[in-house]
Amino acid sequence: MALKNSNMHTSKEKKPFYKKKKFIFSGGLLIGICASVALYKTSVYFSTDESCMQCHVHPHVEDSWKLSKHVNNGSGVKTHCVACHLPPQTDTWAHYTAKAKLGLTDVWAYLTKDSADFNWEQKSELEHAVKYIPNDACKDCHQNLFPEGITDDGITAHLYYDENEEKLNLQCISCHLDAGHYNPNYQHGQLTGIPGANSKTAVVDSSTFYKEATTVTSFTDYVEQIPGTNVSFKMVAVPGGTFKMGSPDKESFHKEDEAPVHNVTVSPFFMAEVEVTWDQYWAFYGNTMSEGRTPPEKVYANNSNPDVDAISGPTPPFGFPDQGWGSGDRPAITMTHYAAETFCLWLSQKTGKKYRLPTEAEWEYAARGGTETPYFFSGDPKDFSDLGFWRKFFDAKTDSISAYAIYAKNSSNKTQEPKEVLANPFGLKNMLGNVMEYCADKYDPEAYSKAGENAKDPCVTEGTEWVVRGGNYTSDASDIRAAARACTQHDAWLKTDPQQPKSIWWYSDIKGIGFRVVCEPDAAIIQK
Repeated sequence: MALKNSNMHTSKEKKPFYKKKKFIFSGGLLIGICASVALYKTSVYFSTDESCMQCHVHPHVEDSWKLSKHVNNGSGVKTHCVACHLPPQTDTWAHYTAKAKLGLTDVWAYLTKDSADFNWEQKSELEHAVKYIPNDACKDCHQNLFPEGITDDGITAHLYYDENEEKLNLQCISCHLDAGHYNPNYQHGQLTGIPGANSKTAVVDSSTFYKEATTVTSFTDYVEQIPGTNVSFKMVAVPGGTFKMGSPDKESFHKEDEAPVHNVTVSPFFMAEVEVTWDQYWAFYGNTMSEGRTPPEKVYANNSNPDVDAISGPTPPFGFPDQGWGSGDRPAITMTHYAAETFCLWLSQKTGKKYRLPTEAEWEYAARGGTETPYFFSGDPKDFSDLGFWRKFFDAKTDSISAYAIYAKNSSNKTQEPKEVLANPFGLKNMLGNVMEYCADKYDPEAYSKAGENAKDPCVTEGTEWVVRGGNYTSDASDIRAAARACTQHDAWLKTDPQQPKSIWWYSDIKGIGFRVVCEPDAAIIQK
């Protein structure tokens, strides 16, 4: 009985202790929440324009800011100090560390230095300004390098900058120093070395431009030179022959539109070693770009005229067509099938040869490189694919396939340069993977059964969508088989295009689409 009373006494003594602990915890939590709210409110206050102006005692800073394009513009949108002078808030650590550092520096200068001693004119120069305008801040707001209404000079300058950003070691502010603070004496794009940035001083070195296209006298590989540009590319002579087009039922991941397997004979042709690169496509763009948003009907009428002297090329793209992955030798992407055909039309006009997109039969024949297996290299698709029950327990093989194709397992989720892969037996690179490639055929799931057992240089001309082949950098190994077929999804690939009418040149919702060209040889060359 005494023991029972003792236990009850102990229980009663513990209750005040638990209440005290609970009170301390609740009080600490409340204090922590209040401190966090106060810290947030303080942070917000010290990000206001009024707060910035308290320390920045430049006599004209507020007036020049209000006169700049970032405030005094037609859209009615005002850009605040922190939007330009701090890294974007999407990078939380960089934003707040830069904010703390700049804040302490500004307060110290405000308390210890006399603003009358500052050389304000010197501090307004580019050399000083670049230290306080992070380039990521500019890109965070300006996600479209080619906005509606941009001039031809602006397009040229932005293209050049986008292609050579690292090499130039320049920032957006290098050309747009007066964007945030108005300076009536500033000359747009001065001393940047970017063609088009300042039309009065821009000088394009044409000494490296080709004067004539390459003369082809035999059916062998050649390097084409595009007159009026410094761009060249290799064309591979693909011998004609007969092959089995499609895939048998027993092939792993076989699909119905790949059957029946049938004999197809193709005539000899030249095919580009790699997909059309950004260097080639920007040369086309620079030579043919359409003014503003040229109506499609006007473009179609011009380009369908066989006697036309000047091809109407793409209007400015919406956003960054290279996705920020880089230009140069990477495959050009996001253009429409019509844009690819127009490129071929322009290239034919420039070189005097007949360039076009490959037929689906030519494409598969070239991709196989004389083989009859799923890929032109050894291996079973089911061993390389991530599809199937056993992939939950065992990883897919990547040896051999990674040496020849850029696909989901080795692409780092972006296109890669041709040097990253080996060529197939015909000497062609990236036939499988990297980007899907346009063909000249309309897509018909029953095209093979309609072709019969034997076909000669077939090309399907009826249908709604176009054939695309090869898969891309996001594709599973099963979708980059030589026989795998796919087609465009025109409406879906333009779904988020904000323009009306929607662009006939650029897709807004597909990244891994590109093309390569073929050239029809003269009959005399084949007979030699």
